[in-house]
Amino acid sequence: MRIRATVAAVSGALALSAFAVPAAQAGSGAPVEIDRPGAAAHFGGKAASRSAAVGAQAAPTVSNVSVNAGKAVVVGGKAAKTFTVSLTASHPTGIQDVYIDLWHGTNPESPEGWLPPNDTVSCTAPSATTVNCKMTITATPGLNDGDGIGDLYANALAGTWHVGVGALANDESEYWNDYYKTHRVQRNALLTINASPEPVVKGRALSIKGAFTRADWETGAYSKYTNQYMQLQFKKSGSTAYGKVKTVKSSSTGAVSTTHPATYDGTWRFYFSGASTTTSPLTVSAGDYVDVR
Repeated sequence: MRIRATVAAVSGALALSAFAVPAAQAGSGAPVEIDRPGAAAHFGGKAASRSAAVGAQAAPTVSNVSVNAGKAVVVGGKAAKTFTVSLTASHPTGIQDVYIDLWHGTNPESPEGWLPPNDTVSCTAPSATTVNCKMTITATPGLNDGDGIGDLYANALAGTWHVGVGALANDESEYWNDYYKTHRVQRNALLTINASPEPVVKGRALSIKGAFTRADWETGAYSKYTNQYMQLQFKKSGSTAYGKVKTVKSSSTGAVSTTHPATYDGTWRFYFSGASTTTSPLTVSAGDYVDVR
């Protein structure tokens, strides 16, 4: 598959070959053989050499590379996640083509995972030599059409991905870097909480329980997230900030359970600071308010 941008009139949209994203299906998690085309294929054969061979002075310059506004790409168990990537490219003769993708593994030509750009690129030209371009990438849980392209088919793909970028100048000189930077692609996680009894007599111990789960890209569901440390936090009624009460740990079933004396009216929550493969940071979206009498 060749995904290629064509910069005609840079002030308008750039056209890419269409990339359809089918609905997510469960995968086995086994590595999929993926063919990620190199610079020549991406740029339609116009430039076969890499930036190192072209030379620093002749090659376009690429800067301001951004993936998802600098935030980790967090993907759930079923729904596809579309995010924005952008770059600035410059060359004295102008720019005719640009490219950004994400890939996972050790070999950029045969990666374990590949997230290519979608079918449109939007560029503006602040000058005759420079373009600022944006495009989108879609990551879909599961193995969908078998080739693994655009798919998060294995949980092992969660973590650090490489960001590849390229730019082709009007004189056919080319910049290409498979290792421009790295970015996190993570599994979404869900954390619940319930404090009881409600209301509670002052000084009595509250029983505070919850469940910790995270997206399983191989099954399309959420599975238990075990043996993870997090904070039990409390926000006193009238306060605007939570404070740490203690550290707790999810069990082998993903359950979270602890007790603590009730002293003041206020809201309780569990707070997970995140992991390299999982949502960072993660907090309970809505705490549990307890009235103390």
